[in-house]
Amino acid sequence: MTARQAAQAANRALRAVIGAAKALAAAATAGGGVVIAVVVVICLCGIILASPLGIFFAGPDETTGAISPAQAVAQINGELGEKISSMQAEGGYDTLEIQGQPPPWSDILAVFAAKTAGASDGTTVAILDAANVEALRTVFWDMTKLTSTPSEVEHPASGDTPAWTEQILTVTITARTPDDMRVFYSFTEEQNKALDELLANSDMLAALAGDLTISDATAKKLLAELPTDLNPERRAVVETACRLVGKVNYFWGGKSLVIGWDSRWGQLTRVWADGSSTTGTYLPYGLDCSGFVDWVFYNVTDGEYVIGHGGGAHMQHTYCTPISWNEAQPGDLVFYSGDEHVGIVGGRDENGNLFIIHCAFSQNNVVITGREGFTTVARPIHYAESVTFKHSNG
Repeated sequence: MTARQAAQAANRALRAVIGAAKALAAAATAGGGVVIAVVVVICLCGIILASPLGIFFAGPDETTGAISPAQAVAQINGELGEKISSMQAEGGYDTLEIQGQPPPWSDILAVFAAKTAGASDGTTVAILDAANVEALRTVFWDMTKLTSTPSEVEHPASGDTPAWTEQILTVTITARTPDDMRVFYSFTEEQNKALDELLANSDMLAALAGDLTISDATAKKLLAELPTDLNPERRAVVETACRLVGKVNYFWGGKSLVIGWDSRWGQLTRVWADGSSTTGTYLPYGLDCSGFVDWVFYNVTDGEYVIGHGGGAHMQHTYCTPISWNEAQPGDLVFYSGDEHVGIVGGRDENGNLFIIHCAFSQNNVVITGREGFTTVARPIHYAESVTFKHSNG
């Protein structure tokens, strides 16, 4: 079967399965069947994965270096932020203003799938390896146009401050629509049909861009090697932390008390918190180090506990008990000197060296590293409080 014939067959199967799945989902919703509804989503993803249109649904593969859609999205979002920041820095502008936003990732993924897998010579079985991430990046930039306009504002003298001229750069983001891309890429009839089907199910594509499935190979290995007798709540902390590895950009002052994926993540946002070299720039919204730790504990406790009680890494440290490195267990916290950075102990390697899960400015994402840079380890008092609470209510 040629790739074109496979695409035609996949389109027919995709339409049939989506119709049946929607009917099942409606019935499940009417009957309160949340579990059934989840199964429907899984089945839908499975069917699309088996089709040529499922190029970006395939899971990560350590042997090929393939990554998940959510990881690719975070990577490209970070590149957009870097591009805009460099435009400001290269011109020496005092102020940056942004007008517009990139197109929704559901649109970008739909166009990418139709273009890459729906072509007559398209790929019938593919994953997001380096080549396909580059192809996705190309679609993103074809759909995201940046233009810039400089301007000046004269500020009169005020008190001890002399008059000065503010240099402003306004960057306008123009988002191309899927209909624009049909023409731009000269889509065939089959590609247009495929695009229509995918756009009709944009919610599912958006969910893939913010998927919390643990997909990073290092994270999977770390979880597989956790002690079998590890306290369930500690295990939940590590598992929840691993759900964001590679998927959420670093953002100074970024916090989130949201259960699950925060819809703000990835949106270009001005960094408003003082004290960072990024303050005043526009970056994809995400988490800082303490915001990541807060999100993890908030999600593990179903929104009942914020470990920093509204503060940053230092406040989180005050709600911990000091312990030695030999006592460190998965789920404990580690800190830089002066509480400048915080991470979560993820486990140990075969030599007993610690793995740390943290949202790192240097790598602009949630990563798993060794303990380099961390100087102290501490145990959240939450664990003791949680046990006491369970015993008193058991």
